[in-house]
Amino acid sequence: MRVLIVGGGGREHALAWKVAQDQRVRGLLVAPGSAGIATIAECVPVAADDVEGLTSLASERGVDLTIVGPEAPLAAGIVDRFDASGLRIFGPCREGARLEASKAFMKTVLVEAGVPTARHAEFTTSEPALRFAAELGYPVVVKADGLAAGKGVVICESAAATRETVLGMLEQRRFGDAGRRIVVEEFLVGEEASFLALTDGDEVIPLAPCQDHKAVFDGDRGPNTGGMGAYSPAPVIDGAMSEHIVASVLRPTLQALRARGIRFKGVLYAGMMMTAAGPKVLEYNVRFGDPECQPLMARLESSLVDLVDACVDGRAKSVKPVWSTDPAVCVVLTAEGYPGEVRRGDVIEGLDAAAAVDGVQVFHAGTSRDDEGRWITAGGRVLGVTARGEDLGAAVARAYRAVEKIQWRGMHYRKDIAHRGLGAVTTR
Repeated sequence: MRVLIVGGGGREHALAWKVAQDQRVRGLLVAPGSAGIATIAECVPVAADDVEGLTSLASERGVDLTIVGPEAPLAAGIVDRFDASGLRIFGPCREGARLEASKAFMKTVLVEAGVPTARHAEFTTSEPALRFAAELGYPVVVKADGLAAGKGVVICESAAATRETVLGMLEQRRFGDAGRRIVVEEFLVGEEASFLALTDGDEVIPLAPCQDHKAVFDGDRGPNTGGMGAYSPAPVIDGAMSEHIVASVLRPTLQALRARGIRFKGVLYAGMMMTAAGPKVLEYNVRFGDPECQPLMARLESSLVDLVDACVDGRAKSVKPVWSTDPAVCVVLTAEGYPGEVRRGDVIEGLDAAAAVDGVQVFHAGTSRDDEGRWITAGGRVLGVTARGEDLGAAVARAYRAVEKIQWRGMHYRKDIAHRGLGAVTTR
């Protein structure tokens, strides 16, 4: 089997790392890939959002299965285009991808499905949005409707902060067209968790629960990022809660989509808030999370290709993932300035030493090589240092042991990844 992975970040490196281990795979292409991914797969210089170029690539190279990493090509209709060309691809159609591409659409589907979520309303002008925010009381959450690279969600602690955020999105176009419409919603109190599942549109294959760390600084302080780290499993979701989420959240969502004529195949990723009143959906993503994908791939013992293949063919009921009992942790290392403007081109030292730590995989998210062949920073999130261990504490210790061997000018990372999970473990 020849497999194509679309994308070039840390998530795609983790997917390529896992797929490359599969005995069924005889050729692995990644487009556009990266210098890090090129160490394990053939990288082809076709942009992730070049739908026509990717269609031609898959056809010309005889690709049997395509796995889409980022959300942008899904929102652009890559699955529809591949389907029309008779090419097998894992991911939702353009209409299904609106669950992530439009916060307003996602909320509408949740309401139609009867899935618990925060009280909310959508707006295209500032003053009604500010009045609704005042009615909710502070803090409130303001979300850009469209795709904003994981940075379009702002928690506003006061009326002044809300005004600045709302005007920044709607009038100053801080997020471009993604902020032409916004959703204002109540701030939910509880513990966040990431619940990912694979689906063929009917059956649901839940993956191991994860917990992401969005804020840039320790203690969940500072602005939201694309993700500063993640770990799996997350103690906040046990087996019984997992079954409850499948029954009360994922299946009703798929049913509501089918009622709209949308058969959703791919990754259905619910960002959950575990509140005192039960789980509520914060958002949906329609692809593997980044960095949640990294610990998931580190823990997945069975074939990812078999799981994905079954979903594409409508055979999800016939497969089941097998997980290592070892927890896994991913610590994201970022460039100076992230999540704002970042420095690029700084030389990275210590990668070989970090990778030599037992149980560690270093996934490249934003790296390149300079003319001398040295690894350099080439993005905001640069590396995802991922480790497995016999328990969560051991996995965390291994990850940070590897992190300590890496350095470049301005390198930043959170030092408290998995702190909630460790707290839950120590209090039991």
